Amino acid sequence: MSRFDRRLSRTPAQRGADRKLKGAMSVQQALEWAFGVEKAQLELPEPSDPERTHRSGVGLEYVLMQQAVLGCKVDGGQYKIGNDTHPDAEVIAATVAGLPDSLGGKRMAIRVAELARAGLTPDWMPGAVPRCVPVEMKRNRYGDRALSIVVGTERVLARRKWRTVEVRACPVTYFPHPQQIDSARTAYDDWWQALGWVRDGMIAGGMLREVKVTGVMPKARPWEKE
Repeated sequence: MSRFDRRLSRTPAQRGADRKLKGAMSVQQALEWAFGVEKAQLELPEPSDPERTHRSGVGLEYVLMQQAVLGCKVDGGQYKIGNDTHPDAEVIAATVAGLPDSLGGKRMAIRVAELARAGLTPDWMPGAVPRCVPVEMKRNRYGDRALSIVVGTERVLARRKWRTVEVRACPVTYFPHPQQIDSARTAYDDWWQALGWVRDGMIAGGMLREVKVTGVMPKARPWEKE
């Protein structure tokens, strides 16, 4: 789990994901319910499966709809006799497992599941602004001060004598680094796009029995509204 992930304040709508019986939910609520409440397991496809490679051009929506026509249960879940996991939660887990490589594939599927299970959302570092700070600080009895280094020497005339003195400078850096902020926000955007794909797949598939996934999504690029 990335250190950029954080637990958000739970809104009444998000707390609704803690109920056992579900109705209409956003995709994030559905994921948190499936992985966090129902403890659905993510069963990823084997990369060496030649049939899966052959079917890679077929969309998830088409596969789910065809299974619905045939009366088949979606594959990829862990639902077994004696297992208390809700069948809808298994469908949601199977949908996540089908994330395409263009959206991160298995790695993103695992990340989406882990975040949902923990009730977390990627931290896009709200309010983060790079600040110029000393690279290193030194503490003595007078307090903290920036550590300086020798960058050269100069000849100066002092008290009618030429003396060689050190020229010192304080190395600085930016914290948080702009690349760190960009990385966190890129990760949020990738997660957001994955959730959109999962949402569309569950809505189009028509395999959910009790859960109705709405079109509601987390905020897209919330840092642009700061």
